[in-house]
Amino acid sequence: MTNSSLRDLFGRDMAVDLGTANTLVYVRGRGIVLNEPSVLAIDVRDGRPLAVGAEAKRMIGRTPGHIEAIRPLKDGVIADFEICEKMLRYFIHKVHRRRWVKPRTVICVPSGITGVEQRAVQEAAESAGARKPAYIIQEPMAAAIGAGLPVQEPTGNMIVDIGGGTTEVAVISLGGVVASQSVRVAGDELDEAIMHFIKKEHSLALGERTAEEVKMNLGSAWPLHEELTAELRGRDLVTGLPKTIVTSTEEIREAIEEPVAAIVDAVKVTLDRTPPELAADIMEAGIVLAGGGALLLGLTERLEAETGMPTRLAPNPLQAVAIGSGQSLESFEALKGVLFSSTSR
Repeated sequence: MTNSSLRDLFGRDMAVDLGTANTLVYVRGRGIVLNEPSVLAIDVRDGRPLAVGAEAKRMIGRTPGHIEAIRPLKDGVIADFEICEKMLRYFIHKVHRRRWVKPRTVICVPSGITGVEQRAVQEAAESAGARKPAYIIQEPMAAAIGAGLPVQEPTGNMIVDIGGGTTEVAVISLGGVVASQSVRVAGDELDEAIMHFIKKEHSLALGERTAEEVKMNLGSAWPLHEELTAELRGRDLVTGLPKTIVTSTEEIREAIEEPVAAIVDAVKVTLDRTPPELAADIMEAGIVLAGGGALLLGLTERLEAETGMPTRLAPNPLQAVAIGSGQSLESFEALKGVLFSSTSR
């Protein structure tokens, strides 16, 4: 039996980007094979999972009393261990058809999580069918590898990964994190800021999914060449009836100013902690943005204006973390130094 058929028999290695908003699974030799929302719908009467991923996300805000759509991760960490384990088990089994297969697994976590939170992630993965020990890679390191930055070189690379629950800012050199900042302000906070602003200014209640659509279509961090307007539908808080209002990109920019400023401040704080030689490298190579939040219009211009550093998007911002986690498997021996396992502590 050849090595490759043996590897197929015993399960290919996999990397899981366990995100607050989406979970991506990378299988060694095949690339990203799964990209679904981190949502599980359960029947509250018996705890039975009814739907996972995209199907469950469609149920948010639309379920009868006995069905609950739950996001088991909040701010990049597990908020509901049991639900997270069920969701992971589903994703692992969806990728690996053979139930007895225990693949070598790398799980991606925010750099700011505690040892207890890290252990919870490893235990959830191992309970869901991953081979022990489950390896851990920090999100900014994975994002930097996925963005194609030379993380093993003795030069400063700055990565800003804006996900659903956390924003990770890190300066990486020689395969390690030199300075970093992890703030629990990211895509979810932008959605909440929009919901709060529209409620306060227009007495209109928006759902989570509508707020997310508004952010993607009208959100911006810097004045646009051409400001846009759009109609918004929601529930009038005064009459309780459906109502339509007109909003603009300027208004939404005002709505999300606070969380955007918090993200910019995290970048400034990290730059302030960076040794001068590495800061000079970043001045030359620029700041690289990854994660779904990096797609916010005008964010690169805003960061350039506030830090004086050239700023650019990673080649594939939405999948950079999953690709980087996967690369650590493809080149396991070369990149083993960036991984943590329960036995290495």
